[in-house]
Amino acid sequence: MGTSESTPNPPKRLGVLGTLVRDTIHLPGADRSAKAWGGIAYALAAFDHVLPPGWTVVPVIKVGNDMADRALPFLRSFTTVGDMGLVRVVPEPNNRVELTYTTQTDRVEVLDGGVPEWSPREIAEVLPVLDALYVNFISGVELDLAGAVSVRDKLHGPSYADLHSLFLDIGSDGRRSPRYLPSSGRWAGCFDTVQMNENEFELFVRGAPDPWPVAERAMAGRLGRIVVTRGADGAEIMTIGQDGVPPARESVPAATGPAAGDPTGCGDVWGATFFASILGEAATGAAARRANRVACDKVGYTGSEAFRDAALRKAASSDVTPGGQ
Repeated sequence: MGTSESTPNPPKRLGVLGTLVRDTIHLPGADRSAKAWGGIAYALAAFDHVLPPGWTVVPVIKVGNDMADRALPFLRSFTTVGDMGLVRVVPEPNNRVELTYTTQTDRVEVLDGGVPEWSPREIAEVLPVLDALYVNFISGVELDLAGAVSVRDKLHGPSYADLHSLFLDIGSDGRRSPRYLPSSGRWAGCFDTVQMNENEFELFVRGAPDPWPVAERAMAGRLGRIVVTRGADGAEIMTIGQDGVPPARESVPAATGPAAGDPTGCGDVWGATFFASILGEAATGAAARRANRVACDKVGYTGSEAFRDAALRKAASSDVTPGGQ
């Protein structure tokens, strides 16, 4: 009788939806600007470092035809990226952003170009082949509300959304400025976990002096967790209770690291690390502490490429497999 060999299970597919950006970064006191891949590239760099075993990344990204010859090989260079079949080249010019920092935390952001959103029909066709979905609103037009509702209704696995640029308006000159998000509660209710920084959270609750009760009222639909990142003050997380138990809040202090550097992409790295850890069945607090550490490491590097390569070198030198705890 011959021996039978078990067929290994195919990896689970994590969709990563966002916009690839070519950044020009001006840091305070720097002699020259830096050009680097940004936007969703920071999350992809983090997933290269922390994605748990048994998962592969499926980019859900539209790339402008003017930069496709550089962008497509760059996307393929990530070690956790598997299927590139959901990357679409579009005729519109790719997103370019100029970031000018006035302090370590304050910056002026100007957008040029812009790839279109994924329509509700397009995103509905994508969802059945995914086991989980990470969304980062880099431009703020990756999905409209109807597309987000499709995620709520049709995705069968966990979802995570960094709401970021949904809270940014855009002027005629491309300059981004803060705005209130219409129907913010409906947006949040389309995902299992949503992430905001403290300024975005203030806009989300419309400046309420006691913000968390207002945020709690948004915990409808899919929404079970709200993450607020606070930079050097760490993160605060509200998780919905089970069986009538009130939502629990947890504060996680920041990791220690460089006092100065390049904060570009730190929030993206934080969210990708947190979600990857949750996919690896880490507890909320442990996932947040790990996200704090990895985001803190990012401050020491400018551009997604430098951060990714340094993180992988660090993992190799310590004999740690990317995705390990």
